[in-house]
Amino acid sequence: MINVSDQHAPRSLIVTFYGAYGRFVPGPVPVAELIRLLAAVGVDAPSVRSSVSRLKRRGLLVPERTATGAAGYALSPDARQLLEDGDRRVYATTSPKDEGWVLAVFSVPETQRQKRHLLRSRLAGLGFGTAAPGVWIAPARLYEETRHTLTRLDLDPYVDFFRGEHLGFAPTAQAVARWWDLNALAEQHEAFLDHHAPVLRRWQHRKDTPPEEAYPDYLRALDSWRHLPYVDPGLPAELLPEDWPGARSSEVFRALHERLRDAGAAFAGV
Repeated sequence: MINVSDQHAPRSLIVTFYGAYGRFVPGPVPVAELIRLLAAVGVDAPSVRSSVSRLKRRGLLVPERTATGAAGYALSPDARQLLEDGDRRVYATTSPKDEGWVLAVFSVPETQRQKRHLLRSRLAGLGFGTAAPGVWIAPARLYEETRHTLTRLDLDPYVDFFRGEHLGFAPTAQAVARWWDLNALAEQHEAFLDHHAPVLRRWQHRKDTPPEEAYPDYLRALDSWRHLPYVDPGLPAELLPEDWPGARSSEVFRALHERLRDAGAAFAGV
């Protein structure tokens, strides 16, 4: 599971930058500009270049020339789809409601163990819990994004989806505690709060919002936050323990987003 304190790796920060600002730049982002903007969050130029190369090999960034002929990188169509799918989770402004469940039931031949491992890891990375061997469960609203992801990875022939409700025998709240490791999820939210609630408090005591200060604080907060709505699928409050920290961490991120995002855009030149 992702640990908030272990984030802010160069590759993660580059993806976060494109999610926050880079995709709104007309045309590709020049390499020199990427280096400047990542330097603001402590990433040196060699790390930017090597991370961009890895993202290019993964098909997320594509090399293009800017209007002035400078080398740059733009998002691939698949990367744009990933970010657009993620927006619904990362920037959600309302508490999730109980809209039923989506079940993913899969069967992968023994000769294709690698695909079985990839399928399991992708479902876990999308926030699915395990209801039984080969049966994964998530809130129904995650269906479209999951369908896009598995289709893109050519895993769709191995999966059937079903939509429904939980009828027992155990109360749904008890079942949810079996399907997900709620203690581990709570620790992730607490780690986010430990790192970023103090940042919010500092900004709340200020009247000005200088772009050069807002940009790094926002990018780091977003880099930490954007993973959480994936490890935590956003279960309805009535199914979670009392004083669930997810609501508090969501409030902190939304407050940082509202305070810092637009000021950071000025620094990013968007």
